[in-house]
Amino acid sequence: MEHHPVAARLTEAATSAVQQHGTGNLLRVVLIVMVLGCALTAWFLLRGYKRKDD
Repeated sequence: MEHHPVAARLTEAATSAVQQHGTGNLLRVVLIVMVLGCALTAWFLLRGYKRKDD
C-alpha cells in the first residue's frame, strides 16, 4: 500500500482534533461534510430534469 502524504496529514489533523477537543468537533465536521455531499449529489442528479422538451 502506498503512502499518501495528504492522507497522512488529514489523519494526523483528525487525531489531533480528537485529542484536543474530544469527538464532538470531529463528529460535527463529518456531519457537515456528509450533508453538503448529499446536497451536491442531489443537485447533480436532479439538474437533468430541468431540461425543456421542445
